[in-house]
Amino acid sequence: MLDQLSGGRVEMGIGRGSLPTELSYFGIGADAVPERYLEASKILTEAMRGGTLCYQGHHFQLDNVPLTLRPHQRPHPPIWIATNRPESARWAASNGANIACVGPASFVRKITEAYRAEGGLNTGMDGQPPFLGLLRMIVVGQSENHAYSLAAPAFERWLENFKFLYHRNAIPVPPNLPPTFEAAIESELCVVGTAASVRQALFDQLEEAGANYLLCQVAFGDLPFDISLLAAMTIKSELMDRTA
Repeated sequence: MLDQLSGGRVEMGIGRGSLPTELSYFGIGADAVPERYLEASKILTEAMRGGTLCYQGHHFQLDNVPLTLRPHQRPHPPIWIATNRPESARWAASNGANIACVGPASFVRKITEAYRAEGGLNTGMDGQPPFLGLLRMIVVGQSENHAYSLAAPAFERWLENFKFLYHRNAIPVPPNLPPTFEAAIESELCVVGTAASVRQALFDQLEEAGANYLLCQVAFGDLPFDISLLAAMTIKSELMDRTA
Protein backbone atom coordinates (compact mmCIF):
# COMPACT_ATOMS: atom_id res chain seq x y z
CA MET A 1 0.00 0.00 0.00
CA LEU A 2 2.81 2.42 0.87
CA ASP A 3 4.49 1.71 -2.48
CA GLN A 4 1.23 2.53 -4.27
CA LEU A 5 0.65 5.70 -2.24
CA SER A 6 4.20 6.94 -2.87
CA GLY A 7 4.16 6.19 -6.58
CA GLY A 8 6.82 3.51 -6.33
CA ARG A 9 9.33 5.12 -3.99
CA VAL A 10 9.47 2.44 -1.30
CA GLU A 11 12.72 0.63 -0.56
CA MET A 12 12.51 -2.09 2.07
CA GLY A 13 15.24 -3.18 4.44
CA ILE A 14 15.18 -6.43 6.40
CA GLY A 15 17.53 -7.99 8.93
CA ARG A 16 17.34 -10.80 11.44
CA GLY A 17 18.36 -8.79 14.49
CA SER A 18 20.94 -9.51 17.16
CA LEU A 19 19.30 -9.08 20.56
CA PRO A 20 18.19 -12.36 22.21
CA THR A 21 15.83 -10.55 24.58
CA GLU A 22 13.74 -9.29 21.68
CA LEU A 23 13.46 -12.84 20.34
CA SER A 24 12.29 -14.12 23.70
CA TYR A 25 9.31 -11.73 23.56
CA PHE A 26 7.98 -13.93 20.75
CA GLY A 27 9.02 -17.25 22.29
CA ILE A 28 11.76 -17.82 19.72
CA GLY A 29 15.12 -19.36 20.57
CA ALA A 30 18.29 -17.96 19.04
CA ASP A 31 19.10 -21.28 17.35
CA ALA A 32 15.91 -21.11 15.28
CA VAL A 33 16.54 -17.62 13.97
CA PRO A 34 18.66 -18.33 10.85
CA GLU A 35 16.13 -20.75 9.33
CA ARG A 36 13.12 -18.64 10.32
CA TYR A 37 14.75 -15.55 8.85
CA LEU A 38 15.44 -17.23 5.51
CA GLU A 39 11.90 -18.65 5.31
CA ALA A 40 10.31 -15.32 6.24
CA SER A 41 12.45 -13.53 3.66
CA LYS A 42 11.32 -15.93 0.95
CA ILE A 43 7.68 -15.49 1.96
CA LEU A 44 7.97 -11.70 1.94
CA THR A 45 9.59 -11.65 -1.49
CA GLU A 46 6.92 -13.91 -2.95
CA ALA A 47 4.10 -12.02 -1.22
CA MET A 48 5.13 -8.75 -2.85
CA ARG A 49 4.63 -10.31 -6.27
CA GLY A 50 0.89 -10.51 -5.59
CA GLY A 51 -1.52 -13.23 -6.58
CA THR A 52 -2.12 -16.26 -4.38
CA LEU A 53 0.58 -17.17 -1.88
CA CYS A 54 1.43 -20.73 -0.93
CA TYR A 55 4.40 -21.76 1.14
CA GLN A 56 5.29 -24.92 3.01
CA GLY A 57 8.39 -24.65 5.18
CA HIS A 58 9.67 -25.92 8.49
CA HIS A 59 8.54 -22.85 10.44
CA PHE A 60 5.78 -21.39 8.28
CA GLN A 61 2.92 -22.94 6.32
CA LEU A 62 0.69 -20.76 4.13
CA ASP A 63 -2.13 -22.13 2.02
CA ASN A 64 -3.71 -20.13 -0.82
CA VAL A 65 -3.46 -16.69 0.80
CA PRO A 66 -5.13 -14.13 -1.54
CA LEU A 67 -3.07 -11.00 -2.13
CA THR A 68 -5.16 -8.54 -4.12
CA LEU A 69 -2.94 -5.42 -3.86
CA ARG A 70 0.37 -5.53 -5.69
CA PRO A 71 3.16 -3.00 -5.21
CA HIS A 72 3.63 -0.21 -7.73
CA GLN A 73 7.15 -1.43 -8.55
CA ARG A 74 7.44 -4.75 -10.36
CA PRO A 75 8.17 -7.40 -9.48
CA HIS A 76 8.57 -5.72 -6.07
CA PRO A 77 10.30 -2.72 -4.41
CA PRO A 78 14.07 -2.82 -4.00
CA ILE A 79 15.14 -4.92 -1.02
CA TRP A 80 18.03 -4.17 1.30
CA ILE A 81 19.60 -6.87 3.47
CA ALA A 82 21.57 -5.71 6.50
CA THR A 83 24.31 -8.27 6.98
CA ASN A 84 27.82 -8.98 8.18
CA ARG A 85 27.66 -12.64 7.18
CA PRO A 86 28.81 -14.12 3.86
CA GLU A 87 25.91 -16.60 3.83
CA SER A 88 23.37 -13.77 4.04
CA ALA A 89 25.20 -11.92 1.30
CA ARG A 90 24.98 -14.99 -0.92
CA TRP A 91 21.22 -15.22 -0.30
CA ALA A 92 20.86 -11.53 -1.13
CA ALA A 93 22.83 -12.01 -4.35
CA SER A 94 20.73 -14.94 -5.48
CA ASN A 95 17.58 -12.87 -4.89
CA GLY A 96 18.76 -9.63 -6.49
CA ALA A 97 18.74 -7.72 -3.20
CA ASN A 98 21.04 -4.88 -2.15
CA ILE A 99 23.19 -5.30 0.94
CA ALA A 100 24.13 -2.90 3.74
CA CYS A 101 27.35 -3.70 5.62
CA VAL A 102 29.04 -2.24 8.67
CA GLY A 103 32.57 -2.81 9.90
CA PRO A 104 36.15 -2.18 8.80
CA ALA A 105 36.54 -2.07 5.03
CA SER A 106 38.85 -5.10 5.09
CA PHE A 107 36.12 -7.11 6.84
CA VAL A 108 33.35 -5.87 4.56
CA ARG A 109 35.43 -7.02 1.59
CA LYS A 110 34.70 -10.63 2.59
CA ILE A 111 30.98 -9.89 2.41
CA THR A 112 31.09 -8.17 -0.97
CA GLU A 113 33.30 -10.93 -2.39
CA ALA A 114 30.78 -13.54 -1.25
CA TYR A 115 28.06 -11.51 -2.97
CA ARG A 116 30.01 -11.28 -6.21
CA ALA A 117 30.93 -14.97 -6.10
CA GLU A 118 27.21 -15.75 -6.19
CA GLY A 119 26.86 -13.74 -9.40
CA GLY A 120 24.88 -11.08 -7.59
CA LEU A 121 25.87 -8.17 -9.82
CA ASN A 122 24.01 -9.81 -12.70
CA THR A 123 20.70 -10.30 -10.88
CA GLY A 124 19.51 -6.80 -10.04
CA MET A 125 16.04 -5.44 -10.69
CA ASP A 126 15.33 -3.65 -13.97
CA GLY A 127 18.67 -4.81 -15.32
CA GLN A 128 20.56 -2.50 -12.94
CA PRO A 129 23.36 -3.90 -10.74
CA PRO A 130 22.38 -4.04 -7.06
CA PHE A 131 24.01 -1.82 -4.47
CA LEU A 132 26.70 -3.11 -2.13
CA GLY A 133 26.36 -0.52 0.60
CA LEU A 134 28.87 0.59 3.23
CA LEU A 135 27.37 2.15 6.37
CA ARG A 136 29.24 5.01 8.03
CA MET A 137 28.44 7.63 10.69
CA ILE A 138 29.62 10.99 9.36
CA VAL A 139 30.49 14.29 11.02
CA VAL A 140 32.00 17.20 9.09
CA GLY A 141 33.49 20.18 10.89
CA GLN A 142 35.37 23.38 10.11
CA SER A 143 38.55 21.63 11.27
CA GLU A 144 39.56 18.17 12.43
CA ASN A 145 39.40 19.26 16.08
CA HIS A 146 36.03 20.92 15.59
CA ALA A 147 34.57 17.78 14.02
CA TYR A 148 35.94 15.55 16.77
CA SER A 149 34.57 17.83 19.48
CA LEU A 150 31.10 17.46 17.96
CA ALA A 151 31.24 13.77 17.13
CA ALA A 152 32.67 12.36 20.37
CA PRO A 153 29.82 13.33 22.75
CA ALA A 154 27.19 12.54 20.10
CA PHE A 155 28.58 9.04 19.63
CA GLU A 156 28.73 8.45 23.38
CA ARG A 157 25.06 9.45 23.64
CA TRP A 158 24.15 7.15 20.75
CA LEU A 159 26.15 4.30 22.31
CA GLU A 160 24.41 4.74 25.66
CA ASN A 161 21.00 4.49 23.99
CA PHE A 162 22.04 1.52 21.84
CA LYS A 163 23.15 -0.45 24.91
CA PHE A 164 20.01 0.32 26.95
CA LEU A 165 18.27 -3.05 26.51
CA TYR A 166 21.52 -4.97 26.83
CA HIS A 167 22.27 -3.40 30.20
CA ARG A 168 18.68 -3.64 31.37
CA ASN A 169 18.70 -7.39 30.76
CA ALA A 170 22.33 -8.00 31.78
CA ILE A 171 23.26 -9.17 28.26
CA PRO A 172 26.76 -8.72 26.87
CA VAL A 173 26.84 -6.18 24.06
CA PRO A 174 27.82 -7.42 20.58
CA PRO A 175 31.59 -7.99 20.35
CA ASN A 176 31.83 -5.89 17.19
CA LEU A 177 30.28 -2.82 18.85
CA PRO A 178 32.97 -0.18 19.42
CA PRO A 179 33.05 0.53 23.19
CA THR A 180 34.34 4.10 22.78
CA PHE A 181 34.42 6.90 20.24
CA GLU A 182 38.12 6.25 19.65
CA ALA A 183 37.32 2.61 18.88
CA ALA A 184 34.56 3.72 16.51
CA ILE A 185 37.09 5.79 14.58
CA GLU A 186 39.58 2.93 14.51
CA SER A 187 36.96 0.43 13.32
CA GLU A 188 35.87 2.91 10.61
CA LEU A 189 32.28 3.04 11.88
CA CYS A 190 32.73 6.80 12.28
CA VAL A 191 34.34 9.02 9.67
CA VAL A 192 35.02 12.44 11.14
CA GLY A 193 36.98 15.47 9.95
CA THR A 194 36.96 18.24 7.38
CA ALA A 195 35.10 17.91 4.10
CA ALA A 196 38.31 17.00 2.28
CA SER A 197 39.50 14.39 4.77
CA VAL A 198 36.06 12.78 5.07
CA ARG A 199 35.74 12.62 1.30
CA GLN A 200 39.11 10.91 0.89
CA ALA A 201 38.47 8.45 3.72
CA LEU A 202 35.09 7.44 2.32
CA PHE A 203 36.39 6.79 -1.18
CA ASP A 204 39.38 4.85 0.17
CA GLN A 205 37.11 2.69 2.30
CA LEU A 206 34.67 2.12 -0.56
CA GLU A 207 37.48 0.85 -2.75
CA GLU A 208 38.97 -1.40 -0.08
CA ALA A 209 35.55 -2.81 0.86
CA GLY A 210 34.58 -3.55 -2.73
CA ALA A 211 31.39 -1.55 -2.14
CA ASN A 212 29.65 0.65 -4.69
CA TYR A 213 27.26 2.63 -2.47
CA LEU A 214 27.46 4.73 0.69
CA LEU A 215 24.87 4.69 3.47
CA CYS A 216 25.72 7.77 5.50
CA GLN A 217 24.26 8.29 8.97
CA VAL A 218 24.60 12.02 9.56
CA ALA A 219 22.17 12.32 12.50
CA PHE A 220 22.92 10.34 15.65
CA GLY A 221 23.14 10.91 19.37
CA ASP A 222 22.51 14.58 20.11
CA LEU A 223 24.17 16.16 17.08
CA PRO A 224 22.70 19.60 16.32
CA PHE A 225 20.54 19.72 13.22
CA ASP A 226 22.78 22.22 11.45
CA ILE A 227 25.79 19.91 11.84
CA SER A 228 23.86 16.96 10.40
CA LEU A 229 22.68 19.15 7.53
CA LEU A 230 26.24 20.32 6.85
CA ALA A 231 27.44 16.71 6.63
CA ALA A 232 24.62 15.79 4.26
CA MET A 233 25.22 18.75 1.98
CA THR A 234 28.98 18.24 2.02
CA ILE A 235 28.71 14.58 1.09
CA LYS A 236 26.29 15.37 -1.72
CA SER A 237 28.57 18.08 -3.09
CA GLU A 238 31.73 15.99 -2.82
CA LEU A 239 30.16 12.95 -4.45
CA MET A 240 28.77 15.01 -7.31
CA ASP A 241 32.24 16.50 -7.88
CA ARG A 242 33.75 13.00 -7.91
CA THR A 243 31.25 11.61 -10.42
CA ALA A 244 31.16 14.68 -12.70
